[in-house]
Amino acid sequence: MLKSRLGGSSDWRALGEALFAGLSELKGPAMKLAQIMSQWDDLLPPDLADELARLQRQAEPMPWAQIRRTLVEEYGDLDSHFREVEERPFASASMGQVHRAVTHAGETLVLKVQYPGLAEVLESDLAQVRRMMRLGRWFKVPQARLDALFEELADSLRGELDYRAEAAALARYRQRYAEREEVVIPAPVMDFCGPRVLAMQYVSGTPLRDLEQADMACRQHIAEALADWLTEELFRFGELHADPHAGNFACDDQGRLVIYDLGAVIAVPEERLAQMLELLDATLVHDPLAMDAALLKMGGRQGEGAPLALYRESAEAVAPLFAPGEQDFGDVRVHRRLRELSPRVWAAMDRLQPPADTLLLSRALNGHYWNLVRLGARLDMHARSQPLLEWARRRRVEG
Repeated sequence: MLKSRLGGSSDWRALGEALFAGLSELKGPAMKLAQIMSQWDDLLPPDLADELARLQRQAEPMPWAQIRRTLVEEYGDLDSHFREVEERPFASASMGQVHRAVTHAGETLVLKVQYPGLAEVLESDLAQVRRMMRLGRWFKVPQARLDALFEELADSLRGELDYRAEAAALARYRQRYAEREEVVIPAPVMDFCGPRVLAMQYVSGTPLRDLEQADMACRQHIAEALADWLTEELFRFGELHADPHAGNFACDDQGRLVIYDLGAVIAVPEERLAQMLELLDATLVHDPLAMDAALLKMGGRQGEGAPLALYRESAEAVAPLFAPGEQDFGDVRVHRRLRELSPRVWAAMDRLQPPADTLLLSRALNGHYWNLVRLGARLDMHARSQPLLEWARRRRVEG
């Protein structure tokens, strides 16, 4: 990065390949952070983002012998529980990998198996992350804010180790969205769930990341289902699926949205939603002073705030997505504007600092946005946002 800033050129593809090779074997938080970075399409060079995205689908699997050891520790004799467990995983992630299994009753299950020793690795890696976060001082981020950001990240990663909590989330979400015909959530099989193994009914589907070549009608249907589900999740139930990488979503043979992974679900307080909508409201009317006031209320700006011109240009970049009528999420002009603004946002980081308690929320919303981009979604965001903005306005008046 320094080389490119000084006028040189950088081989981002080669760097990405090197990172993929190393992080694919490291697993745990290091790989998780790289997966998060791969979703920052508006910040990273495309070649680097493409290579990091491979960690979502081509990570090096852990040897079967080590995975089998964990299964034996959880179940005892595997033959007494399963007719078959496939040794080759059909998915490898940052915290565990997924194997198909067949019970003696003939039911096909998916076993999400946590990597051995991950709890110890997690704490070691988090210690390194804390050291790396000291670089935030270069952007004039106060130590207290860095500490708060670290604690939110650490709590989230530790929470993903609790597979019983994920099983409970699956059960809760299945009950919550049972009436939504366009959404499918695999059922946890509680008799086979434990602290380090999550058992679910097998639900086949084409991963969202592989839908880019599907016909437009299919992609549009999935995009609408995803947008509707996220809106209901946030504004009716006050929660958000906070691990939005494309491997966690699929389309089944009936064209329904399949949601696989609920290891990271965060609560989103109503007050925070109202503040975010206040910022969006000010952005859509191109009011830089109101944008600044909304950021201040959120705890997202320091001192005298950012230059008003930066607010205006940010509004000009975002507002087209919310113009009346269907808007194309694949419109590269929007992404180009955001990318061009990034250096100026970084330059103002001493005055524009994300609230510590929105780290996961911002990352999740950003990832879901890019999923809609990849689907080539055409959505009427004006119609979708107006009832929500009206709710926030009424709330401000009543409050």
